[in-house]
Amino acid sequence: MLLDLLFPNRCLHCNQIISKDDLVCEICFSHINFLHYNFSEENELKNRCKLLFPIENAFALMQFEEEALSRKIIHQLKYRSQEKVGEILANWTIEKLRFDTNKPDVLVTVPLHPKKLKKRGYNQLHLFADTLSKNWDIPHNKEFLKRNTYQKAQATKDKSHRLETQYNFSTTENMDGKHFLLIDDVFTTGNTMNAIAWEILKNKNNKISILVMAYDG
Repeated sequence: MLLDLLFPNRCLHCNQIISKDDLVCEICFSHINFLHYNFSEENELKNRCKLLFPIENAFALMQFEEEALSRKIIHQLKYRSQEKVGEILANWTIEKLRFDTNKPDVLVTVPLHPKKLKKRGYNQLHLFADTLSKNWDIPHNKEFLKRNTYQKAQATKDKSHRLETQYNFSTTENMDGKHFLLIDDVFTTGNTMNAIAWEILKNKNNKISILVMAYDG
């Protein structure tokens, strides 16, 4: 209680004092560019993915914009040790994403290399996915994907160099006939999703859908 008085929670954008469980104030929340995708219908993200790999459905919560609040939110989650932001983003996602049909069987998250995981202290996607898993009653398999190579953070590269990056992922077990919901923070070039999708789709009975916190397109 004393810490709350001395160091009150403040809006990420305007610095106004807000509830300890919130991320932004009501006014700033209204400025977030949410994407109103229907998971089971065509949308821009799904069409981008179709150029790379076979996909069932796709959903993005926000539009990622360089000078906008969505960028601040993602950076708080990834680089400011604010893992709790993942839970808040998950609750926003739950409000907006409905599985009318074709509900996935399992949630999988893009893995960090062990070196990066040790440095950051947490995978920024795990609390997000765990919150979704509990609400949707879909298991979250944290260990299914493995990152085999250590790469610089995507935020430190321009887009031309991101396109050149070769990712190296593998799966840790054989799962057959499953519909995977692959989760990442930001979809930019699609390189990461593409590499992982084809690993999962080595089993022709598997299917892939995509969920990202933000779409940079």
